[in-house]
Amino acid sequence: MRIAFLSDLHGNIHALSAVKRFLGEHIVNQVVVVGDLVGYGASPGPVIDFVQHEGWKVGLGSSDLRVSMELGGRESRRGVADQVLDWTRQTLAPEQLEYLRRLPIGGRIMTPVGRVRYFHGAPHDPEIRLDLMDQEEQMQSLAEGLNARVVIAAGTHVPFIRTIGDTIFVDPGSVGLTLNHEPGADVTIVDCAGRRPRVSLHKVPYDYSSAAFDIMAWNLPPVIADVIKTGRMG
Repeated sequence: MRIAFLSDLHGNIHALSAVKRFLGEHIVNQVVVVGDLVGYGASPGPVIDFVQHEGWKVGLGSSDLRVSMELGGRESRRGVADQVLDWTRQTLAPEQLEYLRRLPIGGRIMTPVGRVRYFHGAPHDPEIRLDLMDQEEQMQSLAEGLNARVVIAAGTHVPFIRTIGDTIFVDPGSVGLTLNHEPGADVTIVDCAGRRPRVSLHKVPYDYSSAAFDIMAWNLPPVIADVIKTGRMG
């Protein structure tokens, strides 16, 4: 049983299409998207339609939440992310916004090697970022509370693995806007055969120039195009 985990697609259809081709070459039994289908990228609608068409499991991300829900106190914010989220909200069709509203906050999968838990941010709030570098005793306590062999917690845009006792914590990075100083789409594959789960991180190349061009064509903040091409912020 092999499960692919994707996160932070962020409206980047070029990256997502390349990931689909990659998964076709690396046999997996299931694909799970750990939130943030939208935000930053210029193709939020096509990304939502793509994921729905594939029938992948999807959890709610912080950008999905902020785009689809009328959250108070956001109007005065002027950061790059907020500019794009405003644009995204106006761009999506009503049925696409409704799809985002109905996404569950993570989920769990039973596998031959034990339970896998996945969520964007923290277990019960996609807007709280879990610190996977926290002290070992805190992480051990979290592992016991989640009762899982593998915990997938997204949101940093940087791929990361840490093993605490019998639990493997993973941040799958970002498909659409990676920040680990290497451009490309991040993919995590969890192999649940054998006695222990095995986790592998992959970097999938795609047409960065076309993704960056789309950002400029829609007059979105140019810094996003720079991040797509470099894999780093600033």
